[in-house]
Amino acid sequence: MLTVSVKWQKEVFKAVEIDTSQPPYVFKCQLYDLTGVPPERQKIMVKGGLLKDDADWSTVGVKQGQKLMMMGTADEIVKAPEKGPVFMEDLPEEEQVVSLGHSAGLFNLGNTCYMNSTVQCLHSVPELKSALTKYSHSVRSNDLDQTSHMLTVATRDLFNELDKSVKPVAPMQFWMVLRKKYPQFGQLHNGVFMQQDAEECWTQLLYTLSQSLRSPGSSENLDAVKDLFGIELASSIHCQESGEESSETESVYSLKCHISQEVNHLHEGLKHGLKSELEKASPALGRSATYLKESRINGLPRYLTIQFVRFFWKRESNQKAKILRKVDYPLELDVYDLCSDELHKQLEGPRQLLRDEEGKKLGLKANEKSRSSKDDDFKMTDAEGFIKCNWRIIWDYISRRDSR
Repeated sequence: MLTVSVKWQKEVFKAVEIDTSQPPYVFKCQLYDLTGVPPERQKIMVKGGLLKDDADWSTVGVKQGQKLMMMGTADEIVKAPEKGPVFMEDLPEEEQVVSLGHSAGLFNLGNTCYMNSTVQCLHSVPELKSALTKYSHSVRSNDLDQTSHMLTVATRDLFNELDKSVKPVAPMQFWMVLRKKYPQFGQLHNGVFMQQDAEECWTQLLYTLSQSLRSPGSSENLDAVKDLFGIELASSIHCQESGEESSETESVYSLKCHISQEVNHLHEGLKHGLKSELEKASPALGRSATYLKESRINGLPRYLTIQFVRFFWKRESNQKAKILRKVDYPLELDVYDLCSDELHKQLEGPRQLLRDEEGKKLGLKANEKSRSSKDDDFKMTDAEGFIKCNWRIIWDYISRRDSR
């Protein structure tokens, strides 16, 4: 931290602090508060010329107590006519937020786009916000570690701040706790925090919330995260060499859209993601063998999360590479053909009810058979748990060029 004086016109501002860990643009913003001269109009004389917004303080040569000279005018910019047309983008930020129904944004703290996108996606889920609101700050169960508790509290507080504010929020406390819980997000390269994977942040944060929101301290939300995001998969595992077969079930928080030369649409990528090859020991063969694993969706969540797997490990260069192939996706996703036979039977009634509801909007008569036989087994409230995933989809990883 340096202290300098700045001469502007006939005024001299003494003891102006310079935070050398921040770019010169931050220093210019300080001078804007003092003089009213916008940063883009400021001309600050330093050794070798004018001070640039992105210059490195270590090479600028500013010394403690040095006197700097600044030029620039604080004259007001010509205002628009008072009775001109008023467009949405011309309204104050507070009015725009109210009119468009948007919540506050998040400041990028330095390659934190991966974290911000994760937080904003989760913040859009009212049921999760409700579960977090009930989470106690002081009560922590014995089986929950301190950092998980702190991260849950930080998430709750950040959500509350986003709800109350109409201006961008700096998620400093949340970021500090996230790095403490998961040190990989605090990796540095040349003194700068590295870019990270949004999907990894999403998965780690959901795992933490799933542990804390089902602890004894929040008994009303025992399975809050699983109910909202958990996808139950039923898998069959087959070894072609030995003919061995087995089955298993697992719960995941997202479906993977694997991208290859054959994948042009999201649905194709999801089908690829539900098939994989495993290499493990075969009791029948007495050695390692290749097994084919095929999975089907056996339980749908209220919010279905999709990850576009755009990164792969390139052995030649020993680093991650990004797949830039375009993949189309629908605004409404129907995953019925990816479900198990058991789930097909459960979905049959609710899907018919939804079709009837859509038909009513178009002036069509409801299917008489479905009304007589299905209404006894299903109500619209029952259907919502199965079908809402088709209407409310969270994209936690939206092929961002900087989420890597």
